[in-house]
Amino acid sequence: MSVFEHPSFDNHEKVLFATDEKTGLKAIISVHSTARGPSCGGCRFWSYDSSSDALQDALRLSQGMSYKNVMADLPIGGGKSVIMKPDGPFDRDALFQAFGRAVDALNGNYITAEDVGVSPADMVSVHKQTAHVTGLPEGKAASGDPSPVTAEGVFRGIRACVKRATGSEDMTGIRVAVQGAAGHVGSYLCEHLSKAGAELIIADMNVEALQKHVDNFGAVIVDKEAIYDQDADVFTPCALGSIINPDTINRLKVKMVAGAANNQLATREMGAELQKRGILYAPDYVINAGGIINVMGEIRGDFDPSWVKCKLVGLEATLGEILDRAENEGRPSNVVADEMARARLEEAAAAKAAAA
Repeated sequence: MSVFEHPSFDNHEKVLFATDEKTGLKAIISVHSTARGPSCGGCRFWSYDSSSDALQDALRLSQGMSYKNVMADLPIGGGKSVIMKPDGPFDRDALFQAFGRAVDALNGNYITAEDVGVSPADMVSVHKQTAHVTGLPEGKAASGDPSPVTAEGVFRGIRACVKRATGSEDMTGIRVAVQGAAGHVGSYLCEHLSKAGAELIIADMNVEALQKHVDNFGAVIVDKEAIYDQDADVFTPCALGSIINPDTINRLKVKMVAGAANNQLATREMGAELQKRGILYAPDYVINAGGIINVMGEIRGDFDPSWVKCKLVGLEATLGEILDRAENEGRPSNVVADEMARARLEEAAAAKAAAA
């Protein structure tokens, strides 16, 4: 199957396949849209089973970034990159420098940042070869790790959903099942939830790393496969995507799904299935946009925390608009969000063409 016939291909503007034999680099950079500005999205470093899986991730994630950025009202387009983790030992600095050269070859059409498996230190390596990188730990406008801001945005989204369900923003006693609780975003999110009075049920592949949440927040650890079966109010996916699928959806006993993971729905139809079951769904690319907002604060050239806070408040308003429309029209929230995002992208593309 070629890229153009791939089911996740959505008229992406560019897809770059980059290899470097010396460092073992195998990377895919996917530029979905530059209608509102240069594409921007993180780099994922993962052990993929095949290059086909890596391509699907790059295509889906870059489209999601276009939707995320336009719904957050940011002057950037959507892109994403993935690096297939090499088998055996490798020089991490050299590998990410090779990736930096690939980013630089796109002449600013793509700006990279951190995602799963990537740290600010890796971005320093990338920066040795290109200026088109954010999430740096040092510098005039450095924003560093975007995970805390992503977590805050997700927390705000969960709280807004709880208010719709209960009539109050009070999180005391709200049971939240957090998948991927040991990750960067998941850990910060657990802290927000605990401080707000929520009761935490947690799972992660790295079980040992969860103990700190037991000690600090009184969380209850369950097996990573049992997280879907918990009697909770909110299911909060903070790991990888496609976890709401035909195998898991009937196991959910929650009132809400709201989390940080990208592409939580395995297919678009899963949104309708959640709606049929009376489960409120907060579109992932809307509530998890805090990280890219943080990155945009760096791209602006003079990082301003107050600007970031204002954008996070804007995310809550956008989520409210989506959920209102979904309720009033009796349609799945993910479909409503996609339509809103696509309409905004089409408007931006038309304006760009008119100005050319």
